[in-house]
Amino acid sequence: MGIFLLSVALLLVFVALIAKPVGIYIANVFSNDKNTSLVGKIESVMFKAAGIKGHNQTWKQYALALVLANTFMIFVVYLIFRFQEVLPLNPSHIKGMDPALAFNTAISFMTNTNLQHYSGESGLSYFSQMAAVVFMMFAAPATALAVAIAFIRGLAGKDMGNFFVDFVKSITHVLLPIAFITGILFAFLGVPQTLSGTVTAHTLEGASQQIARGPVASFLSIKELGNNGGGFFGVNSAHPFENPNAWSNVLQIVLMLLLPTALPFTYGKMIGQRKQGRILFISMSMLFIVILSTAFVTEWGGNPRLDAFHLNEASGYMEGKEVRFGVGMSTLYAIVTTASETGAVNAMHDTLTPLTGLLTLGNMMLNTVFGGVGAGFMNVMMYVIIAVFLSGLMIGRTPEYVGKKIEGKEMKLIAVTLILQPLLILGGTAVALTTHLGMEGISNPGFHGLSQALYEFTSSAANNGSGFEGLGDATPFWNISTGIVMYIGRYFGLITMLAVSSSLASKQLVPETPGTFKTDTSLFSGILIGTTVIVGALTFFPVLVLGPVAEYLTL
Repeated sequence: MGIFLLSVALLLVFVALIAKPVGIYIANVFSNDKNTSLVGKIESVMFKAAGIKGHNQTWKQYALALVLANTFMIFVVYLIFRFQEVLPLNPSHIKGMDPALAFNTAISFMTNTNLQHYSGESGLSYFSQMAAVVFMMFAAPATALAVAIAFIRGLAGKDMGNFFVDFVKSITHVLLPIAFITGILFAFLGVPQTLSGTVTAHTLEGASQQIARGPVASFLSIKELGNNGGGFFGVNSAHPFENPNAWSNVLQIVLMLLLPTALPFTYGKMIGQRKQGRILFISMSMLFIVILSTAFVTEWGGNPRLDAFHLNEASGYMEGKEVRFGVGMSTLYAIVTTASETGAVNAMHDTLTPLTGLLTLGNMMLNTVFGGVGAGFMNVMMYVIIAVFLSGLMIGRTPEYVGKKIEGKEMKLIAVTLILQPLLILGGTAVALTTHLGMEGISNPGFHGLSQALYEFTSSAANNGSGFEGLGDATPFWNISTGIVMYIGRYFGLITMLAVSSSLASKQLVPETPGTFKTDTSLFSGILIGTTVIVGALTFFPVLVLGPVAEYLTL
């Protein structure tokens, strides 16, 4: 165990070391308006062909552009899913998707959720995987990264920029180069990359077995880098083709954390106050370490009811986990994938012990530790502004952040943003638990059944995509309800936080005085962590008590 913990520590240190240079690189990409490189010239041609003049947009124009562009892409991809049977690159002759399932899947991938109510290898053709799913795996994180950059510009007192320019730059300068290199690495590590169809293998007993394959390596790299998480195969990264060995597992973890941990440093550089970014990184890292450490303790503790069956040994509780990775790497992966809002899994979360399941739920409910590309950073900034506001009330001063006064308009927008996620999660769970259509999908009675429904709506609202796979979610009720929750949960918060940034950008800078409350100190870091836990976590405390906590207490 000691060697394992040392390897985890080294892995996290490595992520921390590369986060800063990657963050600074991203800041330089979006600060360079006149890019004379080859990629920059290609972008100029693309903008000219598309009629994009690159003029600065107001926050309303920026928000309208991202919603309309994303909604149009959802519609196009929906048509691909519906008619994939007659489209090319379908060697396995997979039929078109059911309308409700296509609706859910199109919204799921475009909102960076990648919730899958179908089995990966049998639900989509190669054309759908590449032209629809992989396309959206680039478009979704590029959208959120563009909005985060626009938000940062507003806090720095600059123009918002242009959505289409930021969107294209996010793909060409950030996502595509890293995904291309890591896709080659995954292929080198044994992940398939082929357009050939399913292979029929004959076993020693004389039986036949269908072995699915496909362009998996290229899919996998952007799946993890973009915090997407959907699996090419039904069992996601527990499949030996999608996660062949320990090295591929480590590379996936690094990719999931790469951009979320880098954005605080991007923020610090772009506003000209690097300490501000460093404080955000340290605060979220502390929360992450506490959550991860607790998860190791609870998962290695296992289920006390299974002691008589010798399933709760020193290696931990192995139900639902890949033997190749064991309890430790399965737990690390579960915490990373929910902390980064990726949603990929290398173990079945439905079989996690109740308290570990609570921690994965908590990660998604907070959506700040570190949260997904762009969207997670925006949630962190929401809690930063709340912490500043509460601190100002305590010391009797008008709250100020990076030289801008936090007033009623900003706090109203923040309050509406903060309350939306509980409404989506708790409202959806209540409907599921009080209707026959919702209850028929729940496979476990009692407390765990509540946790299954709660996890599904939490994963949808937080744009995570992982699930308690014991839930029978391939029904019209779950497809439509989670589709609506994913769409609202994705775009509402991005738009309101853009409005907050625009409001702050229009204000005069307030000179710093000896009485100014500093937000780049360890004191503020503690206040930020406390605010995140108290305001965020306690919102969901009653339902968590009824679900995973009650299940744990009845073991």
